[in-house]
Amino acid sequence: MIRPARNHPGFWAFVAHRVSGVALALFLPLHFLALGLALESADALDRMLAVADSPAFKVAEWGLVTLLTIHLGAGLRVMALEFLPWRDGRKGLIGLGAIATVVVGTIFLLRVG
Repeated sequence: MIRPARNHPGFWAFVAHRVSGVALALFLPLHFLALGLALESADALDRMLAVADSPAFKVAEWGLVTLLTIHLGAGLRVMALEFLPWRDGRKGLIGLGAIATVVVGTIFLLRVG
């Protein structure tokens, strides 16, 4: 039986990519609801925007931006694995991607807050 190396950064990058993708897919119905309210009437959109101005939604927006950054970075990692020559510097690239995710999430949090 083949077992994955669960302590390897590549495994955790794989997990982050899959979990962020599922979380983003779960977000889509809420996004479509907001778009539907915008099409329904201006009053419905105004009510939605008033709710979206709450601190809980600001935290959720930060989470969404962070998930998008994680998914983008991990997706680029997968593309690099597929199309670039094999090399040993991948652990550094995974760490760089994690740092980029934290930086983007922090910048967004500081700009929204």
